Amino acid sequence: MSKLIRAACGLALMSTPVSAQQRRPAASAPPKIAEVEQGLTPAIVLAGTIAPRGTIAAEMSRLHVPGVSVAVLHGGTIEWSKGYGITRVGGPHVTPDTLFQAGSISKPITALAALRLVQQHRLTLDGDVNGQLKGWKLPIPANQHVTLRELLSHTAGTTVHGFPGYAAGLPVPSVDDVLAGRVPANTEPVVVDTPPGTAWRYSGGGYTVIQKLIGDVTGKPFAQVLRDEVLRPAGMTRSSFAQPLDAASLANAAWPHDGVGQAVPGGPHTYPELAAAGLWSTPGDLLRYAVAVRDSARGSPDALLDRSLATDMLTPGKGDYGLGVEVHGASADRDFSHGGSNEGYENFLVAYIGSGDGVAVMTNGAQGNELGLEITRSVAAAYGWPSYRSIERASVPIPTATRARLIGNYAIPGLGSFSIAEEGSGLALSLKEGVREPLYASAPDSYFILSTDIVLRVNGSESPVSGRLVTGPFDLPFAKEADAKP
Repeated sequence: MSKLIRAACGLALMSTPVSAQQRRPAASAPPKIAEVEQGLTPAIVLAGTIAPRGTIAAEMSRLHVPGVSVAVLHGGTIEWSKGYGITRVGGPHVTPDTLFQAGSISKPITALAALRLVQQHRLTLDGDVNGQLKGWKLPIPANQHVTLRELLSHTAGTTVHGFPGYAAGLPVPSVDDVLAGRVPANTEPVVVDTPPGTAWRYSGGGYTVIQKLIGDVTGKPFAQVLRDEVLRPAGMTRSSFAQPLDAASLANAAWPHDGVGQAVPGGPHTYPELAAAGLWSTPGDLLRYAVAVRDSARGSPDALLDRSLATDMLTPGKGDYGLGVEVHGASADRDFSHGGSNEGYENFLVAYIGSGDGVAVMTNGAQGNELGLEITRSVAAAYGWPSYRSIERASVPIPTATRARLIGNYAIPGLGSFSIAEEGSGLALSLKEGVREPLYASAPDSYFILSTDIVLRVNGSESPVSGRLVTGPFDLPFAKEADAKP
């Protein structure tokens, strides 16, 4: 699967009837569960058409996602949680307590822990991190330095976008091995190759630097610090940074599956890059994190962070990113969010500071990102959110000559590839292996699909074709491969 799709936003399994277990406060008003389950819509709707509506069960089948777990926050309280489908063939059904790998949602949890250490004067937001790192130091060009604030906000200029993890049976490197790009690490060394503070570029490598920094200043294992500083205080009793997960917990956890629903061989990958990708959690626990952040932003008594630090965390900077979270909207009801992708897992978390509404969705299928965002839009519609709705976009015909020019394979440096092929009288885009979607034009130089809010902006008439892929805070260059075949 393309690393691009894992970053942004088995048929045998799908033949199993979808089952569900739910939890909600018995004394509360009936939540809008059925409305959410039956109100899934695509990211983009063609202008002049009615948005098609799907169900969670049908979309799980279409996208080959064996299991999904959902928790909804309303008015600052978790209103309901519900599990659908199965953890794996022969495994238990998904429940609200089923564990999933959270992927990059590990980053906002790590950010909260780092800010807690700033609050305790054990870390500094704006000092040179190399002054507190022990042994390994972050390679930085002369006369420059990197701060914790820059690492948290993806503006430090650090390399290594993300991590593939280590399949069962493979040797697992230490965090120092990962940072140095040393065997058995499977990624490049983490270095600074862009002037710190000048640009936003997502970097799991930067969060691995934070992992080492937290361990160095506390003298304790990272997982223990995160447990003591965030997981326990926030009430995230099901969550841990155990990599790998212990056998008893793994027996009931959701196992990862590829884009056609086949189990990932050997089960969950191991991620020693704990700060970037190592969290095991549930949607309910992720919402407990969101409540802790919201309470801090509102200056609630006994909040985990001082209000001033929470304000720093939730102030959007470059790339609409704060300190550990993506941030959108006016300050009166700003929302904060993060996605998470590990091998065979796709997840999403969003919550509003003002209204206290939010949702967390965790899936064990490689196409779960699309499902998770469909569920998020359904929750948004059911609960009257001001954002996270389908976008209407007009389309124009793609001339025959343009279609022929666009057909081929394209590379996004360091992240993966995609392809454009002829399909009927139009074009189809493949961002994921085995998945093709109709490609539409909104203008002669702009193209889109319906499942995901991405825009391909093509540069003029130059050859080979090049341009930029834009989605959320990502603005990524692409170019047609010279040996591309239609």
